[in-house]
Amino acid sequence: MAADLIERLKQHGIRPSAQRLAVANYVLHTTDHPSAEQVCSEVKKSFPMLSRATTYNTLNLFVRKGLLRQFDLAEGRVVFDANLEPHHHLIDEHSKRIYDIPWEALEVRNIADLQDFEIDEYQVVLRGKKR
Repeated sequence: MAADLIERLKQHGIRPSAQRLAVANYVLHTTDHPSAEQVCSEVKKSFPMLSRATTYNTLNLFVRKGLLRQFDLAEGRVVFDANLEPHHHLIDEHSKRIYDIPWEALEVRNIADLQDFEIDEYQVVLRGKKR
């Protein structure tokens, strides 16, 4: 797995370091949408010498290089998503967990009617409670 991760970082123009590999190993393999603090906390369990600054810098680098997407989905809480395929999100208002919703599950129409705007991308963010 480490060799695949090293190659993936290199393909995105990122020099692999022990810290970057530790962060990548967690954040690129989770289906959660963790905040930087959550990433730092989780990675420190197996890589205790990781600093908060290195975590933030690494996550920002991964976003700039196209390995992650960054979203402000939950009331000012910035989260990271390794799923780069088009999809929507659902935020469970009770647990605050963020779920991926397949792109095909929702239909957004009349985007062309927004004549005063040039739309580069869009996604739908649903909020609700799990039954």
